[in-house]
Amino acid sequence: MASILHPSSFLSSSSSSSTTTTPKPPVPPPFSRPQATLSPPTKPLLTKLTTSLTATALAITILTSSPPSLADSSTTYNIYYGTAASAANYGGYGGNSDKKASAEYIYDVPNGWKERLVSKVEKGTNGTDSEFYNPKKKAEKEYLTFLAGFRQLAPKDVILNNLALSDVNLQDLIANADGVTSEERTDENGQLYYDYEIDGVAGHSLITVTCAKNKLYAHFVNAPVPEWKKDEDTLRHIHQSFKTVG
Repeated sequence: MASILHPSSFLSSSSSSSTTTTPKPPVPPPFSRPQATLSPPTKPLLTKLTTSLTATALAITILTSSPPSLADSSTTYNIYYGTAASAANYGGYGGNSDKKASAEYIYDVPNGWKERLVSKVEKGTNGTDSEFYNPKKKAEKEYLTFLAGFRQLAPKDVILNNLALSDVNLQDLIANADGVTSEERTDENGQLYYDYEIDGVAGHSLITVTCAKNKLYAHFVNAPVPEWKKDEDTLRHIHQSFKTVG
């Protein structure tokens, strides 16, 4: 005999099925990135960094600073008034009103340089009129020679060769020179000057030549190579200071 199933049995079964819940897996917490923390630099590191920056700044200062001048910027000069005459007294600085009034040329003399008195014999043979030298470096000097009977300058090379005829040291300097340069210039009055520069193996020479009052004047500035390298600015100054006056 077949058994009859009551509908409630389906309801009961269905109800039982619907009330059964499957447990959900646990939800993981939201992902968070780890925070990187910067700790302040330690004192030794700061000290090292400061020292490095200071050294860098010092190096930049040294590299960007201009080198000191070879000449002493505190050098002072006296004006020498030359007469180019056969007087018994030679030399003298500014302040002698008579000498200043009768001067035919002037040039600057560094303070501390000494005058070498020129003898009448020397004046008559090679025309040397005045000479000054550095007592600490006696080969460093300037002097002037003059010759009468010249109304105008000959060509530059002729003038230099004629000067060397009466100056053995100049002959040797030219003969062994690494280079000889010359140029012309005129002053504010239109007077013509020749400037020579002789770069020798053992010495350096700057020469200026001009004509005035029927005379030829030649101003020399000489120095051995070591002194030239140290005192070039001063030596060029006295070379450029020469001019005729009156």
